[in-house]
Formats: sequence, structure tokens, C-alpha cells
Amino acid sequence: MHAGDGSDERAVVAATAETPRAALVPDDTRVAAFFDVDNTIIRGASSFHLAVGLYRRGFFRNFDLVRFAVQQARYRVFGEDREQIDELRTRALDIMRGRSVAEVTAIAEDVYDEVLSLRIYPGTRALLDAHLAEGHAVWLVTATPVEIGELIARRLGASGALGTVAEHENGFYTGRLVGDLLHGEAKASAVRALALREGYDLRACHAYGDSTNDVPILSTVGHPCAINPDGRLRRHAAEVGWPVREFRSRRRQARRGVNAASLAGLAWAVAVVVRAVSRSIRRRVGAG
Repeated sequence: MHAGDGSDERAVVAATAETPRAALVPDDTRVAAFFDVDNTIIRGASSFHLAVGLYRRGFFRNFDLVRFAVQQARYRVFGEDREQIDELRTRALDIMRGRSVAEVTAIAEDVYDEVLSLRIYPGTRALLDAHLAEGHAVWLVTATPVEIGELIARRLGASGALGTVAEHENGFYTGRLVGDLLHGEAKASAVRALALREGYDLRACHAYGDSTNDVPILSTVGHPCAINPDGRLRRHAAEVGWPVREFRSRRRQARRGVNAASLAGLAWAVAVVVRAVSRSIRRRVGAG
């Protein structure tokens, strides 16, 4: 999706039209809160954990999981990088071509129960619940596929999700996107289009994000807040006077040097691959 392209904005909003909405208090129908997902609601990249779930069900090769794990480690240490995200998007779309939407959605449900539900920041969850208690609409806005965003939104009781839309025909992914990746300025464009459709007063709305790439969406609302910010967003927030909320443990706040948690995640993913290869070798030897 490209900022300023009205047709793309409408496409993203249309993709969320059937998403369940929270009940709103009549006096607050024009207020919404917009939450980024990765490192704002969920520790790490939700797409990586979905990739692990797909790998375990034979969707792609051992090498692909290691590649995703390396990118997850880089993301955790250095934050988002557009070139990195584009590379992952291209590979992911190629892997998903011809796969059933229903099958992937079912796997995503399992991944949420097994992994993602355990990685939600309690502090962010409390903020989200507070908005719902106030009668505000709550939307997740993420570069993650919209199906994953909607799943997380539904499990958290949120109103819906805006996300990257992967094209599918007759219930199967084509390997192409509808519009572009929902990232950076594209997030802000989608929020503005949604606000126009739903009648939200953006001056009264709230937004939460962790990365400098969330500055456009944070700048769109009257009440921005940086959550678990990367270094650049933290500096920007200090310059413009945005509040900052930190829900990571002290150890996880460190961004310098090698991040032990990221290396542990990478080692875990590699261990999954090694175990799978070992089992495959043992089966072949036994069959021989």
C-alpha cells in the first residue's frame, strides 16, 4: 500500500469490514485506540512464531526456519528494517502460494494458544482493556497478515485489525498482496481511512507503537504513546513530548551488544531444525 493512494486505503479498510466490533458507549463512539502488535502487544515478531508452527507442519524447509530465526534475532536486537521486512515478505508469499487459507488460520489458532498468548505484555494488555472499559473502539494495526491480526484482536476482545492483505482465490493464497505491506506511512493512511469510515475523531484517539516506523501512526492521533520503544523512537518521543511506557524487563530493555534473549530464540529455532533432521535421518536408517 502506498500512502496517499485512496484506492489502496479503501482496499485495506474493506478487508476489515466484517471484523467483529466491541460494544461502544454512546458518548464515546468517536474515540478509538490503535495498537501496533509486534513488540507492543506481543514480545518479538508474531509472524516468526507462526512460521515455526507452519514449519512443524511441513510448510517449508529447514533452511527457511533458520532464515526466519536469524531475521527474528536481528529484529529483537536492532528493531525493524524495511529491507529486511521486504525480504521476509517476498519469501513468505512464495511459501504460502497455493496453501489453504482455512488451514493456515487453524494453525494460527494453535500458535496463539501455544505461544503468542504467553508472550503478551501484561502492561499493554491492561491498557487495551482500559480502553475497552471506557467504551473505546480498539484496533490492532500491523504489518502482519490481516488474518493473524484479526485472530489476536478477537482473542483480546478488540474491535478488529488492519493488516497486510495476502490475496487469495477460491480459498487458496496466490502468493501476491492486495496493495502493499501495511507498514510505516501506510499504517497512518489506513487509520485515517478507517476513521473516516467509522466517524472517529482522530484528535481524541490514542495510538501505541514501539518503532520509529510507527511515528506516522502516532503522529496521526491526539494521544500518542511509545511502548517499549526502540532507540530512535525513544529519542523522537523525548523531542516531541510523547509519553513512554516500558513493559519489558530491565534485561530486555538493553539494546546494545548481543541480546541474550534473541540468541536464545535463535538457538531454539536451530535446535528445532536439528532435531527434525536427526529424526529424519533415524527414520531413513531404520527403514534401510
